[in-house]
Parts: sequence; structure tokens; C-alpha cells
Amino acid sequence: MNETRRALFDELSSGAVSGPALAERLGVSRAAVWKQVEALRDEGFVVESTDAGYVVAEVPEFGAGAVEYGLDAGYTIEYHDTIGSTNDRGRDLAKAGERDVVVLADEQTGSRGRLRRAWTAPSGGVWLSIVFRPECPPAHAPIYTLAAAVATTRAAREAGVDASIKWPNDVLVSDDTTERGGRKLAGILTEMEGEANRVSWILVGIGVNANVDGALLPAGATSVREEAGDVERRLFVQRLLETFDDLRGDPDTILDAWRDHADTLGRRVRVELTNETIEGEAVDVEFPGALVVRTERGERVIHTGDCEHLRPVGE
Repeated sequence: MNETRRALFDELSSGAVSGPALAERLGVSRAAVWKQVEALRDEGFVVESTDAGYVVAEVPEFGAGAVEYGLDAGYTIEYHDTIGSTNDRGRDLAKAGERDVVVLADEQTGSRGRLRRAWTAPSGGVWLSIVFRPECPPAHAPIYTLAAAVATTRAAREAGVDASIKWPNDVLVSDDTTERGGRKLAGILTEMEGEANRVSWILVGIGVNANVDGALLPAGATSVREEAGDVERRLFVQRLLETFDDLRGDPDTILDAWRDHADTLGRRVRVELTNETIEGEAVDVEFPGALVVRTERGERVIHTGDCEHLRPVGE
């Protein structure tokens, strides 16, 4: 989102404002203001011309402009009605040097989750990928997966869903009758490129079953619609991005925020690694996102990259 458009959104979201006032505050001509307003109307905004000036009477249901309007975080939104994978597109943007951009889609046709597992992503969901460039070593990248889980969980709870986090990257609605300990609401997949001591870019992909019928989802999954009714997706995305932006700006707060929303901690779990299975009580997380499991032989620290499956175990 360019600076003129960002400033226009800031002005219009504050209430009625006249064309001359907009031109002066934005440092552009009145003709340029008119063109910007017409562009908003073409995107689906209802912008009324009143005696007091321009007034935004209605915002589109979803899309780039809809999310950017009123967004209190410095992201540019690239929207697609349909895309193969927001992560694939985000990776291309990252390699092209972009930063602080969000690829957002109504539907994905070729999405994948962790360990290349298939992920159903029909129309009505929230499918997005955030590209950013933190100043940190590659070993710290997993902390941003936890931040994304917190941001997604908070947005879901604001929408009325009793969501919690299963380590490392699932947002669930608790249900002890399912194998994973809950019905899956959202998943998170983080990618990174960097050198030995510096991250070049991080890409966090987030998939949320928002306004999706349960019949379209695989067994063991749920949606915001199924749990609490339809959500206004543009507001859901705004809350998610704003929370994530706050957390990534202060990484020291992420672990405590994650603990506050964790479903895994305090549970007896079975962790399947590539060459062994560990069973014990999940007691904590350590920076940058490792799970601490207390076993009969002492505590074990499990890193995300080493874990193939984690399942709750009945007492």
C-alpha cells in the first residue's frame, strides 16, 4: 500500500473530510483525490459525497482494500479470489525483495501443511501468508510460528470460538474424542531463508477455516461458522495481523502469550520423532519454541523440526 493510499484511508476512517482538505493533507491535487476516491468505489467501497465531505458508508466484505482500510499495522495486502498457494506467491515476493506484504486469498487450490500434508482450503476461509524480514539469526525463526498461533487464536476467540493452541502449529477447539485432542480450526506453516547468522526473510502461512461448511472439511476439522456462526472476515484478518505485528515487534512477550492460550501444556503426550517415541507430561515451552516434556527419565526438549506427530495420551 503506497503512502498516499495509506494516508487517504487514515483520513477517511476518521469521518467526513472534504476534497480540498484531503488534497492539502495528502499533498496532492484535488484531481488526484478524486481519482483515488473513484478507485475505492471501483473496489466496492460506498463513498458518499456529503455537505461535510467524503464519507465511507460501506466497506467491501473482503479483499485488499477492505482489510487495509482501518488496519493498524503497516502491511500491504495482495488479494486473490483464487490462488494455488499463498505461500508459493509469498515466497516469490520474498525472493524479489518485498517485505511487510500479506498475500490473502478467498480460496486455495494447491495448499499444503506441515510435512507436505494436504490442506483443504475452500472459498470462505482465511488463507494468508505474511512476508517480513526480522533482524534475527535463523535459529530464532520458530518463535514467529508461536506468535502466529497466538494471533490466530485471539482472533478466533474474539469471533466467539473457544480456541487454543496445540504445539507446535495447530489451533484447535478442544475435544478429547479426537485423536489430536481437538477439532482443527487453523494451521500455520513457517518458511525461512537466511545465512549462518542472519535471516533474509520469513514467510508465515496461516490457514483458518472461517466461513466454511463443516461438510467441506476433512474429519477432525471445524470452522468458525460451525462453532460460532459466520465472522466478518476483513475484521478477523485485521485483528490477526495487528496482534501478530505487535508480537513480532516485541519477541520477549511471545512465549508468555503462547502459554496463556496453550492446550498442550499440562497434558500427557506422546511425541513421535524420526527415530524414537517420547511419552510424558508437556510442562513448558522454551525459546524459540521448543516443547519441554517431563518423562520418567527426566526432561526432554523437543524442537519443531524433529517432531513428526504429537498426540495427547489418556491418563
